[in-house]
Amino acid sequence: MGGRSIHIVCEAGKVRMDGQSGGGRHWLDRGTVVGYSRIACGFFVALAVGLVAVSRQGVAPGGKPLGYDFVTFWAAAKLALTGHAAEAYCVPRLFAIERMAVPGISQEFAWFYPPPFFLVVLPLGLLPYFAAYFTFVLTTLAGFVVVLRRVVRDRAAMWCLAGFSGLWINLAHGQNGFLTAGLAGAAILSLERRPALAGVLIGLLAVKPQLAVLFPVALLALGAWRTLAWAAVTATAFLAAGIEVLGVATLRASLASLTDARMYLENGNLPWEKMPTLFAMMRLLGAPVAVAYAVHATGAVLAAGVVWWVWRRSGDWPMRAASLVVGTFCVSPYVFDYDLVWLALAIAWMGLAGVRDGWLRGERELLVAAWLLPFLIPLAVKVTHVQVGPVVLGVWLWMIMRRHVRTSRVESLQFSS
Repeated sequence: MGGRSIHIVCEAGKVRMDGQSGGGRHWLDRGTVVGYSRIACGFFVALAVGLVAVSRQGVAPGGKPLGYDFVTFWAAAKLALTGHAAEAYCVPRLFAIERMAVPGISQEFAWFYPPPFFLVVLPLGLLPYFAAYFTFVLTTLAGFVVVLRRVVRDRAAMWCLAGFSGLWINLAHGQNGFLTAGLAGAAILSLERRPALAGVLIGLLAVKPQLAVLFPVALLALGAWRTLAWAAVTATAFLAAGIEVLGVATLRASLASLTDARMYLENGNLPWEKMPTLFAMMRLLGAPVAVAYAVHATGAVLAAGVVWWVWRRSGDWPMRAASLVVGTFCVSPYVFDYDLVWLALAIAWMGLAGVRDGWLRGERELLVAAWLLPFLIPLAVKVTHVQVGPVVLGVWLWMIMRRHVRTSRVESLQFSS
């Protein structure tokens, strides 16, 4: 095995795999995790302070407002409160409202969200822009932290989160990554003992349905029919409530906007350098749209197959959870760096498995790469013109499969002995 050895250790009936490559202490231990996390946290705080310092009247260099994606949430909420929710899907009309929030902005931002997300942001339109921004990001961040602390209660983990680039990118965008990650994490944590609650939480991901597409695969593999039913009922009820409050015209406008979103994705109006997908990688390499879709579809099928396989054959909940989170970003071509807040959960679950059962070669290095990924992917594109996001995510799925296979073999050896 290339000079590498796997030591099988049995402690009070518990099996641990210790992957070694030459022995000695690994460079990434608890102390270095906390130390690097503190340095990263300080770096991102300095960046945030610097960005505010060079901004003028809430407008950053380049004409973007501070918390620039959130301006669409606020503007859409304003239109909905005046009975014109469907107009949020008209970019010129939305931009006129966005300039009410931050008059000096020069870049337009589009709204492609379905009616259920309107219900989430609707109350924010009652507040001034920056008050609404802080209300949204801080409350959703608090919810996400509560969920993450249910995964791992450890001070080092909280420092790791504080230095996680995905957290700061989501804050900078004013995006909904904390909200969706909190719902997904809480759903997975509830699945074993509270299947109905898990289904409700999955259904609430109707606010961003492209991030929920792998949940049915996992639930079918598990045979979790009750959860699947609750998820379907909740998503349908959530959509119906949005239509009831906002009108059928809003649903029609939402569906029509999907064509614009697809065109923006295909022609690069959406920033490929911030999209960790095979589609974006292929387009950056100059591939035609059809080829990019074909490659992405192949990767999506493989990722779905890994999730099915792990959820069907493994009883290890951290590995199940990590595969679902990582696989989610291999399926949809429409995800961004701020959505990668979810990876904090996968890092935590993979870390629990490593501490519990021992680390395999490359796992800790992979988790460092994943921790840095949201910040590094646009920089890597500028330097190499290659979207590295799907490479890291694909390797991660392979490592999850490898760990499951090794664990199964070790358990078989223990049973036979």
